[in-house]
Amino acid sequence: MKLTSLILTALSCSLFLSISQAQSSQESDVAEGMRIFMQKGNCQACHGWSGDGHKMDNQMPDGANLRESKVDRVAFGIVVKCGILGTGMPAFDKNAYLDGRCYGKRKSDLRELGIKMSDPPATLQPREIEELADFVFAKIIGQGPMNREKCLAFWGNADGCKNLN
Repeated sequence: MKLTSLILTALSCSLFLSISQAQSSQESDVAEGMRIFMQKGNCQACHGWSGDGHKMDNQMPDGANLRESKVDRVAFGIVVKCGILGTGMPAFDKNAYLDGRCYGKRKSDLRELGIKMSDPPATLQPREIEELADFVFAKIIGQGPMNREKCLAFWGNADGCKNLN
C-alpha cells in the first residue's frame, strides 16, 4: 500500500514538473514571438503594434487585421514562410521560392507571372516562425478589437494603454 502511494506521489511530482516546465517554455516562446513581431520581423510596421492593421509607417504596405482573423496555425505558418503573392506580404523563409516549397512556385515562375515579392526585414528560422505563431495566437489572432484590458495583458503596465477604454 505504501509503495503504491509512493509511486503515485512520484508520478504526480513528475507530472507537475513537466507541466510547469511546459508552461514556462510556452511563456518564453510567447515572449520571444513578441520580440520577433516587434523587432526582427518588424510585423507591426504593416499590421500595427496590436496586430489590428493600423500600420506604424505610411511607407509600408497595409497589413491584415490579425485581431479579427480566423486563420489557423497551419495557414499562418504558410503565410509567414511564403508571403502572399501579389501583395506586400513578404516571404520570411529565405528559400521560399528556390525549390517550389511555396505554392509550388519558383523565382522563375514569379518572374514569368510578373509577380515581385517584397523583401522581408529579416528571414526567420522555422523555430522563430513557431515562436511568432505562439505569440500571435496567444495575444492577437481572434482577440477582437484592442481595449485597455487587452492592452494591459499585451504589454503589462504600459503607458501606451492609458488612452484606451
